[in-house]
Amino acid sequence: INHEPREGDGRVEIYHDGKWGTVCDDNWDMADARVLCRQLNFPGAKSIVTGKDYGQGAPGPIWLDDVNCKGTETHLFTCEFKGWGETDCTHKEDVGAICETGSINVDINDSTQSLDHSIILSDFLGQIFDDGNGCDFLIVVQSPTGNKQEDGTPEISVKTICAHKMILSQIPFFNASVGITNITVNLSLTCQPHFTSFIRYIYTRKIDVTLSSALCLHQMASNFGLKQLMEDIGRLFSKILPEDSTFHNQVSFYKYAVETKDLVLEENCVQYMAWNYQNLTRSPAWSGLSVGLLRALLTRSDLVAPDEYFVLQSVERWISEKGDSVDLETQADLLGRIRFPLIPAEKLYVIESSSLLYSTHKTVYRDNMLKAFQFNVLLFSNLTKQKFGKENKDYQPRIYTAEPWSIVLDLSIRTSSSQTHSRPIDKRQRYNNRYIHGYGYETSSYSQTRSKSFSTPVHNSLIFKDTVKRWQANILINRDECSNHRVRCESFPVAKLTSQSYISQSEILFRNRVLLVCQGQYVCQIKDFKGNMASISANATQVLPYPCPDDQFIYQIVVTPEYV
Repeated sequence: INHEPREGDGRVEIYHDGKWGTVCDDNWDMADARVLCRQLNFPGAKSIVTGKDYGQGAPGPIWLDDVNCKGTETHLFTCEFKGWGETDCTHKEDVGAICETGSINVDINDSTQSLDHSIILSDFLGQIFDDGNGCDFLIVVQSPTGNKQEDGTPEISVKTICAHKMILSQIPFFNASVGITNITVNLSLTCQPHFTSFIRYIYTRKIDVTLSSALCLHQMASNFGLKQLMEDIGRLFSKILPEDSTFHNQVSFYKYAVETKDLVLEENCVQYMAWNYQNLTRSPAWSGLSVGLLRALLTRSDLVAPDEYFVLQSVERWISEKGDSVDLETQADLLGRIRFPLIPAEKLYVIESSSLLYSTHKTVYRDNMLKAFQFNVLLFSNLTKQKFGKENKDYQPRIYTAEPWSIVLDLSIRTSSSQTHSRPIDKRQRYNNRYIHGYGYETSSYSQTRSKSFSTPVHNSLIFKDTVKRWQANILINRDECSNHRVRCESFPVAKLTSQSYISQSEILFRNRVLLVCQGQYVCQIKDFKGNMASISANATQVLPYPCPDDQFIYQIVVTPEYV
């Protein structure tokens, strides 16, 4: 904790992955504060602090957001939270706490003073494991080499580790507390070299993980029931997910996560594929997707696609390529997950003539197309009277990037300083193995490549087609620019999106976002606008879900209206 002059009162800071960072005040309550204060050897918590000025916070990341402690945990990081560095907060939301410091009037003859040297215990136990002194439990590791011995039997590589029953007794897998003195573990040959460091982790709770060892260590953590290690390693997979443009690794990791019941890794994989859905549909892995994975993707509202018609076409193609291996009931279930009301009205008219599956699933198509046509000609308030529930996902938009709903800002593009007039532009950037287009007006200076105006209807329903809303998008890169725009910026760069039209539609809410497209190749971050601002800093308050070399981004602003 970062202390003020009064001990036990201050801003909360956490040291993780070699950096100091803070905690966001979202959902911060007394249960969280109690865990924090006990971890710092205070008797308890007096109160939580939000919005108090403790001075300049850590310049690094906001490590924790949406912390949810039960109040019985021993460490703050063992409570539920979004994930290390996953946040939509800024440093002005850094949390603080006031801890109990005990009574001042203490009988010196009966006082207790705590000395905590437990930080050195991990190294001490590691030394015990390395020395092997007094070890009384033998672990035999067997790994098939894939070769045959002279007598034709499979060749087995054998490695032995001598450990301590008292340490291993905390892991039920070993049964070390019931009189057993040895155990045989079967591992793949590729994972055998990492087993010693895995056992050492049981002693020290510290381990070095590399990209080459991550999968083996994750699998061992799953098999041996070390849930925290499994989940933390699962988060590291985000660093390698973008490396495979064929999506074979992403699909394999998803399948592995389902098998090991690692919900963190599973969500990590599905999120990446949802954010990069268009790339996925054009990859060699697309036709091999399982029904479960496709269903998981279609349930998501953060799926990024040009429009809902594109989603429909991709699912039709997947079903057609699968053929008879997917039964009709499953096909109908997948088609039922398409959000037909959100298909552009002009494309609804061509479905019957162009669909690959219309004749096979006429009832599914007709029922959903009727709902879609009603959505386009009736106000939503009228639809609800006909029992069209507001919570029905059919009416919840995904992140649609086709015109006119998105524009692209590329800070790497500079225009000639000799030009003084404005001109229409068509910037094209490599993305999704095709091109994405950003339409707007660009003037002569570099700063204008970070500013565009554009127009959208106030809603994607056909009845609002001619009701136009005009927007101004900016990327602000320093305090002077923020000051010129009369906004306060906690970090840089910042996206600003303002409406220049004062059209009041009380039943319509805009959930606008900015997509960070790494080197024009894949979406590595999606940030919601809070009001008209979105913090898109990659190296300060937020840690990217998926890494981007040299922070070379294209910024795609997406406008998303929906009924409320």
